Amino acid sequence: MRQTFVIASVLVLIPFALIAADGPPAAPTRSTPGPLQPPFRWTLSPPLIAPADRPADPCVAVKDPTVVFHDGKWHVFSTIRSQKRTHQIEYVAFADWSKANESPRHILTVRDNYFCAPQVFYFTPHKKWYLLYQVGEPDRKPQLQPVLSTTTDLADPASWSKPTYLFDTGPDGLKGWIDFWIICDDTHARLFATSNDGRMWRSDTKLADFPKGWSQPQVVLQADIFEASHTYKIKGEPRYLTIVEAQAAGRRYYKAYHSDRLDGQWKPVADSVKNPFASLDNIEPVAGNRWTDSVSHGELLRAGVDEKMEIDPNNLKFLIQGVLDKDKAGKKYGEIPWRLGLLERK
Repeated sequence: MRQTFVIASVLVLIPFALIAADGPPAAPTRSTPGPLQPPFRWTLSPPLIAPADRPADPCVAVKDPTVVFHDGKWHVFSTIRSQKRTHQIEYVAFADWSKANESPRHILTVRDNYFCAPQVFYFTPHKKWYLLYQVGEPDRKPQLQPVLSTTTDLADPASWSKPTYLFDTGPDGLKGWIDFWIICDDTHARLFATSNDGRMWRSDTKLADFPKGWSQPQVVLQADIFEASHTYKIKGEPRYLTIVEAQAAGRRYYKAYHSDRLDGQWKPVADSVKNPFASLDNIEPVAGNRWTDSVSHGELLRAGVDEKMEIDPNNLKFLIQGVLDKDKAGKKYGEIPWRLGLLERK
């Protein structure tokens, strides 16, 4: 996910070596995370979801997907980029991925202006669904803010509540952050975000206080990373996996890190161009149908739907946004025709 409107306070991209030393030590020790160990190899499906045909406000891209499987259907929420309204969240549900693109689309009505980059999950203690996303607020610092909407009926796109802020003010000490993500352990909810400058941040609140009571964000990973970090519990292991988008040679790809606790140190799993989690170099198109040169802002398909964000390491699939280099050449970021497709680990 990337901004297109101007935010005067957003952090400037700077070389890793020049990042202020207010984060944890760089270059953590490498170790092997069991079943989720490199090398990673993937097969790439054909494009499964393309921008919807809306003549009144032509849709350019569908991106930043989040997905759960519930009541026999896949439920996908994505950012859409259109000519008039630049950032909105769209919902689509279907029983079979082959029917995804022809299924009815619904733009959420929770907000009239900028909102995007969703994450959906069922919060068991409250017995309701939560949708985390970001909104743009020029009068706030940082201007991008994480918000939550709720519903008891996932299949009704009109049922989501209006957004509520996670932070009443601020938080202080951040010039900018983006692409928010919540995951819970047995005691706390953890909010992760990135800041487009090689840093990933975390804020915590007790489960009993959720969705309020968040601590001051702190840097928990410092590396050659960009945005769209997603963190999961690995099924059958006392271990967590974070995947995060990086950039190389004008293309997006994904790195991976692991930790034995959400408030612990993140250690590399696949963290370089030569050893990626998912990139142009380790995906194989089905029937030779290569439709993307980038592996960008995506979501691993989960083993469940709840706040634990559990994934099955033996059945790893990754819903991504992608585009060919030739199709984005000469375009502004908001004009790039992103589509969605599935990676499946070989």
